Amino acid sequence: MAKYTKQDIIRMVEEEDVEFIRMQFTDIEGNFKNVAITASQLEKALNNDCMFDCSLVRGMLPTDNADMFLYPDLDTFTIFPWRPQQGKVARFICDVYRADRTPFEGDSRYILRKALKEAGEMGYVFEVGPECEFFLFNVDENGRPTTNTHEQAGFFDMGPLDNGENARRDIVLTLEEMGFVVEGSHHEKAPSQHEIDFKYDEALTTADNIMTFKLAVKTIAKHHGFHATFMPKPKKEFCGSGMHINMSLTREGKNIFYDPDDKNGLSRDAYYFMGGLMKHVKGICAVTNPLVNSYKRLRPGFEAPVFIGWSTLGTNSLIRIPNIRGAHTRIELRSPDPAANPYLAIAACLMAGLDGIRNRIEPAAEMRDNIAVFSEEEAKARGIRKLPTDLREACEEMNRDPLLRKLLGERVFEQFYEAKLSDWKEYDAQVTGWEIESYLYKV
Repeated sequence: MAKYTKQDIIRMVEEEDVEFIRMQFTDIEGNFKNVAITASQLEKALNNDCMFDCSLVRGMLPTDNADMFLYPDLDTFTIFPWRPQQGKVARFICDVYRADRTPFEGDSRYILRKALKEAGEMGYVFEVGPECEFFLFNVDENGRPTTNTHEQAGFFDMGPLDNGENARRDIVLTLEEMGFVVEGSHHEKAPSQHEIDFKYDEALTTADNIMTFKLAVKTIAKHHGFHATFMPKPKKEFCGSGMHINMSLTREGKNIFYDPDDKNGLSRDAYYFMGGLMKHVKGICAVTNPLVNSYKRLRPGFEAPVFIGWSTLGTNSLIRIPNIRGAHTRIELRSPDPAANPYLAIAACLMAGLDGIRNRIEPAAEMRDNIAVFSEEEAKARGIRKLPTDLREACEEMNRDPLLRKLLGERVFEQFYEAKLSDWKEYDAQVTGWEIESYLYKV
């Protein structure tokens, strides 16, 4: 059911003294973009007549007319708490439409909507809960971000060990003011690393919330003199930041992953969904882990998954089944990181899981050993596959698996693939500090 009508929006803008409105959308790489309008243009925006030039956005190159329209989702209307109290700033999250008023196939929300429609035709509602980690680093004298920190706090530490405690508290309060239900927050394992968890919701709302969450975290951190980064692995000696994705399917309000008669409390559909994830996880890695840096996190010894397996026990497996059943039974995929475009990552996970259900794909046997300590030789001997080790390999797997090509469409797939491969080639051509230190004086 819709939360707001056009009349509600007009009334709120007048009553709350909103003067500036940001028409936000997400590009194919997961970056928030916006066209800003004043309140005088609100009626035009509500009539879906806000136009912009899509050709200037990387990964959204059209084949014909570059003029696109932003259609505001009225239920995403939010007033930013951190902006002035007089002449306030608000926003809409928008869908992107072509000049002929058809949905633009390169719009991230449109791609997720396609996947959700497919689930809906099977009678399912897809619910998702993210676990987003990030770092709070110092800035230099010019306000530029660094990877420096003075703290040495670890898991669940408090201030004064936790230098970011006040910033994290303000982030939580800001999120709650924006309508989030924050379930918990804490200091993570690495120095200056934090996690804030907000309540699961239907998939499109969750993807919108992840984008809003990242914006709020970066904004409030800046007010506290920190730079917040969702870079997966900013410090080589510490664990990186993940964005674990917790997933469940409901039908007529009932969680279909739960079966009280199964030894693990899981239904056949839950096993099939896992089977689909495990089949396609390498092929969707370029979406769930989209940066060159993403694969520095997926290394042994840093509590991120390396091998493809599932478990109801430890937390080091690729897929974990949290120890809760009934209406809250869920599957947690631990490989994605917060640099991912959440719309594409969630859509890819859903499509993989649905493929598992349709084709009754059985997952491999549960790994009850600590898979994280396996050597490559031991894993290979036991028939356990690995995740891609770099972005180049992820691109190869993406090209080999038809799932993403079907989800994104041919043109968007090729643009995304070429962009990721270009990133890898540019990185691979760099002469690094390690090479200079290792070879300059020896050769």
